[in-house]
Amino acid sequence: MSLPGGFDHFQPRARASAANPEAPHSYPVPLSPPLPAVSKSIELERAMSASSRSSLFVLESDRIVYEDEWLMVVNKPPGVYCESVLESISRVFGVSDVSADSGRASGGSKSTQPELHLANRLDRDTSGVMVITKSHKVAAKLVKAFTQHKVKKTYVALCIGVVPEWDKITIKSGHGRSKFGAWRVYAASDVGRTLPGGSFVRDMETSFKILSLNGQRRLSTLPEQVNAEDSMIVVEEKALVNDNEGAKVKCEVLVRACPKSGRTHQIRLHCQYLGIPIRGDVKYEGVYEGEGEGEGKVYDYHALHAECLSLDHPVTGERVTFQAPLPSWASKDLQL
Repeated sequence: MSLPGGFDHFQPRARASAANPEAPHSYPVPLSPPLPAVSKSIELERAMSASSRSSLFVLESDRIVYEDEWLMVVNKPPGVYCESVLESISRVFGVSDVSADSGRASGGSKSTQPELHLANRLDRDTSGVMVITKSHKVAAKLVKAFTQHKVKKTYVALCIGVVPEWDKITIKSGHGRSKFGAWRVYAASDVGRTLPGGSFVRDMETSFKILSLNGQRRLSTLPEQVNAEDSMIVVEEKALVNDNEGAKVKCEVLVRACPKSGRTHQIRLHCQYLGIPIRGDVKYEGVYEGEGEGEGKVYDYHALHAECLSLDHPVTGERVTFQAPLPSWASKDLQL
């Protein structure tokens, strides 16, 4: 199977050895491109808007997906920071303060006030399912579940690119920061190698399936886990665009993504690598202004939504699934 544009030639990477003393200073080379120049100003503008919006944010009751004695699950809107959602909940409970680093609520009587924690985080512009725990003990259990990959997650993303040659696919790669601090895709064989600053390349794996192309539904709308074992890409080389790739007609590709790991910007990076960057995701080459019929429209957020979380309830042990309503850009294509 080939990706749009194919690959350039793989270049062997230097490894540490007695005969190669310079190898420790030969860091892994990122395989995804650097951030587009235009992204800096747009991201700054979005961050300023999000700060203003977040300072005024009030959680409405229709955004509460589920609640019991130990958990609250909410549908986070795009353009709002996770911490602001937590602070809004704390005001509902009358909690006087929320720790910015751990998301822990403090102040008042411990016997009457919950100890609020963010069980999972979403990027500023990502919408969807977010879980808040109400005690330290429950928070610790969920942290362990996430760390051990016992929580199943699905996302939907609206991408714009050349029609993929696959219906389902799984992509495995490395993940880490470049020397400039940006998150990038690395070769799978680089996992474990040291990066500038002392961090390491970590593994990341995501499965995708196409739901619709240009609004024409392709597959089931049910949020089952993606299973793409027969179509696999193990990243070792850069994915490049051929000279004639730009002449190809691009379309809207609605995908469902299932991250097997939980790396920062994982789905966004893998969509970029596959040649279908998420609409509005200016950081990773996504279209941020409308074209054709939508010309002149500017997208304020990237079109990525945390659709579903499935986990063992940290207290009852029962398997529970939390699903957030789809945003309009996804539901219209799926006719929901």
